[in-house]
Formats: sequence, structure tokens, C-alpha cells
Amino acid sequence: MTLTRRTFLAASGAVSLTAVLASCAGFSKPATSSAEGTLTFTTWGTDAELKGFRDQISRFEKANAGATIDLNAVPYEQMFTNIDAQLQAGNPPDVFRVPYYTFGSYAGRGQLLDLSDQLPGDFGDRFTRGAWAAVQNEGKPFGVPHHTDTTAILYNKTMLEAAGITDVPTSVEDAWTWDQFDEVAATLRANLPADQYPFAYNWQGNGVTRWLTWLFEADGRFLDENLTDPAIDSDAGRKAVDFTRSFFEKQYVPQNDSIKSATYAQDSWYSQTTAMVFSGAFSIPDATDTLDFEWGATFAPRDERSASDFGGNALVVTKDAADPALAAAFLDFVTQEDAMRAFCEGASLLPTRQDLIDGGIEFDVRPELSPVFIGQAGTVQASDSSQVASPDMAAIITVLQDELEQAFVGGQSTDDTLSRISDGIAAATGA
Repeated sequence: MTLTRRTFLAASGAVSLTAVLASCAGFSKPATSSAEGTLTFTTWGTDAELKGFRDQISRFEKANAGATIDLNAVPYEQMFTNIDAQLQAGNPPDVFRVPYYTFGSYAGRGQLLDLSDQLPGDFGDRFTRGAWAAVQNEGKPFGVPHHTDTTAILYNKTMLEAAGITDVPTSVEDAWTWDQFDEVAATLRANLPADQYPFAYNWQGNGVTRWLTWLFEADGRFLDENLTDPAIDSDAGRKAVDFTRSFFEKQYVPQNDSIKSATYAQDSWYSQTTAMVFSGAFSIPDATDTLDFEWGATFAPRDERSASDFGGNALVVTKDAADPALAAAFLDFVTQEDAMRAFCEGASLLPTRQDLIDGGIEFDVRPELSPVFIGQAGTVQASDSSQVASPDMAAIITVLQDELEQAFVGGQSTDDTLSRISDGIAAATGA
């Protein structure tokens, strides 16, 4: 079974901010230049992503005549249940794909291979600082940042123009401020019928970590600089909760756009229930194939600063992989410039290599939208993403889901929400 992009979005609730800010640890051993042996590799993916993986595997095997990569593609819903069971039983795959926001839990449990002695000495230099931080644990790399994705705004041009909104930001520096975004939403609300809404936000499921973007835009944190104690009960935290709860109070979003909703934000935009949707770049091909209205993309709003979620996935090697050198050679290969460019352009995903960010890529579908998502990804700061690398992030996600749901649709006050999130984070981290 493979996933379309649309069902993949619903299945994954995927991803948000991630990673640990750590030193760019050096390496002492070059990657194997002529590899042989067999690797097992487990992943999920859309059709385009799986095609990209198969193409890269074929190229790697041709370049290394003695090497074989056995690809096991599974549905996202089964991916980590299977991985966890295999790790417990002692028979995991050699390599697997993992969202950045769950990377820390595997590295923290000692289930991944420290790659410090397996990759070239300058390996980390190829990536952006935020991307390289995303695969660190206690200052050491336990994976490679294969690609990223981030959230921008897709908008229905007809619905915006009908409300008189024709000036849409074309650079990240000119993105709407929170006040300007509120004005845009209020204008849409006044001009749309009651059963249509200004926008929907993609914070359903594990995508709740995307709410943290608002906190970071307000220049706040949810963990302190030591990454051990809660820091969300602050002026910035209060501002972020107040502003995002106002989306429901002012009927800017449908009531079913809450954190625990079974309806995903993308679906309301597809059906033209909303004029805008916060979305990742990987939704572009489905939108192009299925929508019959004119649409575009623009940047997420900014407050004290711009920020964004660092979505996407890393590739990791399990601790007891039979051939660490072969696994490292494969990871080195798929993160080289030509390989990453081909994968990201074909799957409408964002590169993690600094040279590809600087030079830009062009998606195979709607290439003119590539700069929007690359520019949005450039607002990710490692000081933000470092907080999501905690091995306790899974528990923190549950706290955010429970308390933000109550704040948005359960009538819970901002003060109570911040206090309960703070207590939940402290319990999760043992602070």
C-alpha cells in the first residue's frame, strides 16, 4: 500500500519543529567509497517519495556493484508500531526513516548508531545549521537530515479577491504581521457566508507541534535554555495562546479545525470551506491535480520575528546494524547534492543542504512556488528546533494536544492553559 499526498497528510499529522541545537561534531573516518553487502531499509512515503527512494537505491547499487538495498515500504500507520516491535525483538532494519520530532526519543533510548566515526570529517558542513542540529543527541550525530518541509499559506485567489484582498506578500521580509493577518482574516470573515471561513490551521494530531511556531514568532520558548525546565508560562506564551484562541472566538476557523479534530485542515481548503490553509509544500502536487480554482502561496505571519516549523524526516541507522560502514555510505550517497536535489524536486520537499537552499530548487510541479517554501524554511532557528529534540517530546506533544484543545474549544483560560502545559512539561522531563 502506498499513500497519496492527501491521505499521507491525514495519516501522519506530520511534523513540525525539531531537533537539538548541538555543536557540529567533527568526524574522523571517511565514508566507504566502494561498498558491498546488503542493507535493509524501512520507510513509508507518498508515491513520489517512494519513486525517489527507489531511484536513489538503483543509483547507489550501480555505483557500488557489490551492494544491495532491500527496501521495505509500509503504510505510515504501521511504520513505528513495526519499528518499535522490531527494536524490542532485536531484529530491526539497518536503516529507517523517522520524523525529526520523534528522532530524539530513539536516540535518547540508545537505539540508534552514533555516526561520528562513520562519516567524512566535513560531513556536517553540507547542511543548514538547523538541519544538522535536528540529528544531534548530546552533541553527537545519530542520523542524517534527509529533507525538510515547513508550513506556509496556500490561498484561494478568487475568494481573497472577492473580499478585496489583492496585496499578498511576495517575500518573507514583507510577510503579514500578526495584526495585519488579523485584519485580513476579519475582512474575509465579513465578506464570506457563515458556512465559509478565512482559514484553517494544520495542527491536528502530532502536527500540534506546529502551534509552537506562534510561540516562537512571539519570541518565546517552551523549554529553558538548558532544555530541562518549562519556560512557556511567559508573556510570549500568553500572547501566543490568546492570539490562536481568538481564531475560534472570532470564527476565523471552523470549529472542527481544533487540535483533536478528525478533519484535517487541508480538506476544508480543498472543499473551499476556507479561503486559506496553512500547509506544507508536499501538498502541492495533489492540489494541482485536484483543484479547479486558481490558487497561490504566501508566507506565514510574523510577530516579534519570523519563525516556522522544521518538518520532514531524517534517515537513521539502528545501533546494532550488521554493516555500519555500508549504512553510512548509503546515507552519505543520498544526501549528496544531485541525489537530494532529484528527491526533493520530484517529491515537492525541501532540501537540508545549505548549497541547495542558497541556490534554490524547482519543484517538478508548480516550480514558481518553490521560493515561498524555501524562504519560509529559512526562518527556522536552531534555538527553536533544539527544544523539540527532547527524548520526552512524545509526552510533551500529548500535553500540548490536551491543553490547547481545552483552550480552543473547551473554554479553558489562558492562565490555566499555560499553568497546565508548564506542569505537564515538568512531569514529562522530570524537572
